[in-house]
Amino acid sequence: MWILVVEDDYYLTESLTEALTMERYEVECVKDGEAAWRQLKELPGRNYDLIIMDITLPKLDGIRLCQKLRDHGCTLPILMLTARDTISDKITGLDAGADSYMVKPFNLQELMAQVRALLRRSKPVISNTLTWGDLYLDFSTYKVLYGRKPIHLTPKEFALMEALLRCNGRIATRSILIDQIWAWENAPEEETIRTYIRNLRAKLINVGAPKDLIETIHGVGYRLKCLDT
Repeated sequence: MWILVVEDDYYLTESLTEALTMERYEVECVKDGEAAWRQLKELPGRNYDLIIMDITLPKLDGIRLCQKLRDHGCTLPILMLTARDTISDKITGLDAGADSYMVKPFNLQELMAQVRALLRRSKPVISNTLTWGDLYLDFSTYKVLYGRKPIHLTPKEFALMEALLRCNGRIATRSILIDQIWAWENAPEEETIRTYIRNLRAKLINVGAPKDLIETIHGVGYRLKCLDT
């Protein structure tokens, strides 16, 4: 699931990103309200599941951004962060369209609980399966199929396949792969990642998948080939 963090405080952004990725969420960050608006308006294909935004943002503050999003039909759950703790401030934020409101400094565990609650509310049923065309992954049973043919993967290959599927056609950058599969203190060399991709491609081809199902975006990362429409 993808979360957009709109926050201009570098250290808070880093802390939020680390906490969210540890919970297996994919995170993208922007530093001001106008950048968030462009991200959501001009790139709707990113399919975010939740927005976490500060109120005090450069260029376009969180209240106006929230109102603008709601006025344009955005129904994504919004969790608003702020140092303002008066009742009137909370009412203003909620009336602008926020679904929940947390006052800084906050406990990260409480924030994670808020995130889970908002995601449950917006998507009552969360599937344990991921699909992309004929590709099927069930991370509750550790099963991967292409068509009806099983693919036997190592734990790292399974995690890599899951990461690519969760990106939903977007690019899985090296940072995303390291965050989800390894750890930064044990970050692999680029050649190691390429080897895993090469092995994963070979196993997919062996069960009838096209050779270019996993595309290399040179210098950036990897993604699943767009489905034919």
